Amino acid sequence: MSRSRPEAAAAPAKRAAGHAEHVLNRLDWTVIRRLDGALQGDYRSLFRGVGLDLADLREYQHHDDPRHIDWNVTARLQVPHVRQYDEDRDVTAWFLVDLSPSVGFGSSVSKTDIAVQFTAVVARLLTRRGNRVGAMLYGHEVDTVVPAGSGRQQVLQIMHRMMHRPPPRPMPGGTQLAELLRAALNTIKRRSIVFVVSDFISAPGWDVPLGMLASRHDVVAVRLYDPLEMDLPDLGLVVMQDAETGEQIVVDTQAKGFRHRFATAARRREAELRDGLARAGVDTLELATDDDLAHTVTRFAQLRKRRVQLTAGGALPAHLKPQGA
Repeated sequence: MSRSRPEAAAAPAKRAAGHAEHVLNRLDWTVIRRLDGALQGDYRSLFRGVGLDLADLREYQHHDDPRHIDWNVTARLQVPHVRQYDEDRDVTAWFLVDLSPSVGFGSSVSKTDIAVQFTAVVARLLTRRGNRVGAMLYGHEVDTVVPAGSGRQQVLQIMHRMMHRPPPRPMPGGTQLAELLRAALNTIKRRSIVFVVSDFISAPGWDVPLGMLASRHDVVAVRLYDPLEMDLPDLGLVVMQDAETGEQIVVDTQAKGFRHRFATAARRREAELRDGLARAGVDTLELATDDDLAHTVTRFAQLRKRRVQLTAGGALPAHLKPQGA
């Protein structure tokens, strides 16, 4: 007997929902349980957040976060003062996820898959403790906003929106990551933890709105990359395509000169990216497509905890500065 038309129309949606559920169940067994045990006291270091209720004003001390300086009071008293807030027991986190064409690249696993896994794992860790998570997704524009909510179903909804969407088409102007960050500035009103999940392959200018976002929220830049983007092996003649524009070119990767120019360009992009993140003043989690997700997140949480402790005691060693994660 053939299915009725409404049942047939609902079948793909059910399969899609089941796919997200399957992925989350797998991550629960392979990653989330490991992180629950490994993070322990470092949980608050990774997911620290403060509320908007002003508790007090006091003079600035060398270990204070400059983002908490009250500039109006400082100008009036001619002495730097910082705001102190009542800390929330509950945390609200937002995931700003770049799903533009370049994120679809991956030599074994795509950066998109890694973005889904990271978002699912961290969102689930948060919601299991009663916190709220929301998401803003960028393809050719900010096309999806999932308002903050709690519970497993909220995580599944975000995963579903990330996993089941039309494939991104090449864009002549390239990715405009600044659009996503400016949209977040207008959307996220309550002080939150904000994870910006992107490969940061974008038109320039994203560092300014990222810095503005970091002045209002606790921002972590989750930089996705694939090893092949850094070092191109000898693969013979290959067709390379610019994921952002769709332009194709045939190159001879056997040529040492070409591989050298590729590596030089990659190092230049790396330097520009790190300069932009440093200007924005955000912590950075580097996440490769071949990384062990649980190990990377645990190490990052430990570095953040040590950085907070060392900052309170004086100068911060170079290897523990935000971009060292």
